[in-house]
Amino acid sequence: MNAIADRKPVHLAVYDTLADWETGHATAHLARAGYRIRTVGPSTDPVTSIGGLRIQPDTALDDVRPEDSSLLILPGADLWDTSGDLAPFARKARAFLNAGVPVAAICGATAGLAREGLLDDRDHTSAVSFYLAATGYAGGERYVETDAVTDKNLVTAGPTEPVAFAREILRLLGVYEGEVLDAWYRLFHDSDAAAYAVLEKAGAA
Repeated sequence: MNAIADRKPVHLAVYDTLADWETGHATAHLARAGYRIRTVGPSTDPVTSIGGLRIQPDTALDDVRPEDSSLLILPGADLWDTSGDLAPFARKARAFLNAGVPVAAICGATAGLAREGLLDDRDHTSAVSFYLAATGYAGGERYVETDAVTDKNLVTAGPTEPVAFAREILRLLGVYEGEVLDAWYRLFHDSDAAAYAVLEKAGAA
């Protein structure tokens, strides 16, 4: 089998009220790079996104093991702030990080990780610092005012930074790097048409 076929899948958490726009850049380009994207719900019952998309999860959270995954992606959702329903996803993130498997969290999912204590000793970002401060977490001194942050094997970003979030994921998994990663970001974040030539030359367009 080739290296692409040997890659473990990327697991994308899906749940009611998930924010549709936050993970599309990441999952699309991971899939183009040969990663299988597996959706993970609280169960295998369908869920509905903020945008009204009905998603049938591939598997249930309880059945996902870190050793079978390349990455766990946690999108934002209203439920992160309105109930404790998504706390099991934060606990699963702890299991992934403890096993050395990367986790990427954006928007409300960062608050879920803060409540779980996973941001207390890692550099991180989110929507704004006081959003995470409201969780009562102990990691406020590690908050970074930037578009997205990678600390070891954890990526965090705010809700308006889906491209930067994807950039950090693509870097972390080694999909793109250096000049190619920079060109990818400039193309999708800044609409810099000149960046396309760099990607085309590298076979990444």
